[in-house]
Amino acid sequence: MASLYLVPNVLAEGDWQSVMPATVFSVLTSTKFYIVENIRTARRFMKQVNREIDIDSCTFYEINKHTRPQDLPRFLKPLEQGNDVAVISEAGCPGVADPGADVVRLAHQKELKVVPIVGPSSILLALMASGLNGQNFAFRGYLPVKPNERSRELANLERKIKASGQTQIFIETPYRNNHMVEEILRSCAPSTLLCIAANITGENEFIATKTVQQWKGKVPDLHKQPVIFLLG
Repeated sequence: MASLYLVPNVLAEGDWQSVMPATVFSVLTSTKFYIVENIRTARRFMKQVNREIDIDSCTFYEINKHTRPQDLPRFLKPLEQGNDVAVISEAGCPGVADPGADVVRLAHQKELKVVPIVGPSSILLALMASGLNGQNFAFRGYLPVKPNERSRELANLERKIKASGQTQIFIETPYRNNHMVEEILRSCAPSTLLCIAANITGENEFIATKTVQQWKGKVPDLHKQPVIFLLG
């Protein structure tokens, strides 16, 4: 039976084999149909895994914020015709904080086989390394951009932490990371724990958990770096 494979991508530059299983090699080598966020970066990742892949013989469908819902059934036609299809994330695991979930949902509706492949998730790796509550946590995606709205949302997250001990996880556009940290240090209580996890699995990986008070004056420059923030 043909499968919709959910293929993870690396989080940082380096040897893909250090963070993913050999299954990735076999799937990318044998599959001819791909659903990806960005064709150029997907092709580069495939060549990194196996230089012998004939990229020009592969068919790519892009799924991103510009993709219309009515386009998704066409992406799954090869699967319905008995061909394996692979979904490749831009970074990390497909369907987690990326648009891949939409096509996976449709595959289930069509009763097609979905196969997730083990790979790095910056959200889970950051949670593992944070020392914060891993029994009860929530991923919030992006917080509001406007300062007043963001400040109110941070206060709301602190209330959830106090009420249930639930770890709050969120991300920010890389060029706004420093502004996010400034807002956290300004808005949150001195005793609130903040974990900053940057460049996970990369050469310059940085992960540290301190109270808001302890972070003041000691935050590294996070501009244009991939960062996960956790509050607890």
